[in-house]
Amino acid sequence: MTMKLRLIAAGFAVALAAGVAAQTAAPALTAPDESTIPPGPKGLAIKEGKKLLTETHQRLPNNVGNGLNCTSCHLAGGTTAGASPWVGIWGVFPEYRSRSGKVISLTERVNDCFERSMNGKPLAYDSAEMNNILAYMQWLSTGVPTGTSVKGRGFGPLDQKLTADTAHGKEVYSAKCASCHGANGAGMKNPAGGYLFPPVAGSDSFNDGAGMARTFTAAAFVKHNMPLGQGGTLSDQDALDVAEYFTHLPRPVYKFKAKDWPKGDKPKDARS
Repeated sequence: MTMKLRLIAAGFAVALAAGVAAQTAAPALTAPDESTIPPGPKGLAIKEGKKLLTETHQRLPNNVGNGLNCTSCHLAGGTTAGASPWVGIWGVFPEYRSRSGKVISLTERVNDCFERSMNGKPLAYDSAEMNNILAYMQWLSTGVPTGTSVKGRGFGPLDQKLTADTAHGKEVYSAKCASCHGANGAGMKNPAGGYLFPPVAGSDSFNDGAGMARTFTAAAFVKHNMPLGQGGTLSDQDALDVAEYFTHLPRPVYKFKAKDWPKGDKPKDARS
């Protein structure tokens, strides 16, 4: 091969590699503008899905067993990086979940949250409510390539080598969390109904099978989002310590958690 052909081939290889990298790189989290919601039945389903997710306790009393809304954790309608956003979620399911030990659908994932985070009952797969929730998540994922997770999916990074200090966590909670979530984690009620600030403990909070009941998961959420409006101000250690404290406060028990992680890869912070 001549030198010219070698240079052309090398250039093509570099361009191809760059193209593959561009395709696999996580896209930025950008929620669509509400003006892009289409008219007609599909648009109505999207709008209703958003209402169900932001007013879950009020609108789905037969399926919610506590005082939370889905957006108690999935902040700003599921559009906040590091707060388990729904932007792009449509195109990554079906997905393998180690907690289930199998590939599950987005419908199953939604119901997983209803049974754990909402301490309630699953929605019927073919219900209007489920379809509306999926319609909203699909619309939020507009423009995100199928099979690609956006930047900021999940709850963000946290040093996994740290060891939690519960006593210090209680001090952090008193200083940084109690003014909104209450001295005992019971939240701050809204006189009009529901909660101004959600409970992080007690009968109206998530159960011990929820992802947020895991110390490192909760710590990552706290690190990047709390105190509200001051995300990133706590150190990894402070976030871990306060998470260890409030996740182990009294809360409902998820009766099926013994079936979790059937492949034997249970994380170190999973509740038993």
